[in-house]
Amino acid sequence: MVLALAGLLMATSAATARGTDLRSDRRSDLADLIREQAAKAAAGADAVQGLRSEIDQLTGSSGGDDSRVTAARATADRLAAIAGLTPMVGPGLTVTLNDSSRDPGAPLPPGVSPDDLVVHQQDLQAVVNAMWAGGAQGVQVMDQRLLSTSAVRCVGNTLILHGRVYSPPFTVTAVGDVAGMRAALQTAPAMITYREWVDVVGLGYAVVSHRSTTLPAYSGELDLTRATVP
Repeated sequence: MVLALAGLLMATSAATARGTDLRSDRRSDLADLIREQAAKAAAGADAVQGLRSEIDQLTGSSGGDDSRVTAARATADRLAAIAGLTPMVGPGLTVTLNDSSRDPGAPLPPGVSPDDLVVHQQDLQAVVNAMWAGGAQGVQVMDQRLLSTSAVRCVGNTLILHGRVYSPPFTVTAVGDVAGMRAALQTAPAMITYREWVDVVGLGYAVVSHRSTTLPAYSGELDLTRATVP
């Protein structure tokens, strides 16, 4: 009877699974899904950039000698630079944040949890905000230029920016007033707190100056389609 029941269970499992693993790792499935969506986002960004280049070519060939068209085109070019739609070159800074280098098996200091050993969303936001406050003219996180509508979001210790997923170490590069940005990074309350955790748990933190660096133009989709000036 026992052998018969065991045989029935095995037959039922085989019929249900149909050659698949009934106990597949859902975390692996989620990781695969994230990678798939990131690849689709990258392909979409490439397509958008191609269409944008085509629009620029068509726009540049239209209008003739119309002075109004020429003036509108000049205004659009000036606003494109401010909006992050063109590359930017100049002196700048790169800040790198990384998870703690502590041995995972080592005991933690009193009052410290494993969650304190990773870089969080507020840490990246603190760097970006300090750079803007210190005189940045343009900011890039990882390999993407930030816009006014960009949102720096983290899930666990991974960054999601414009549909792409990144793992630490995280880099933030800005072009602008180097001395002002360094001063802002030193005095911003959120950055002071982060450096305290650098000393306590060994979070990664490095600041490097550049005599000249290049920020790429934003190449993704522009979500904001209409705006008015109050």
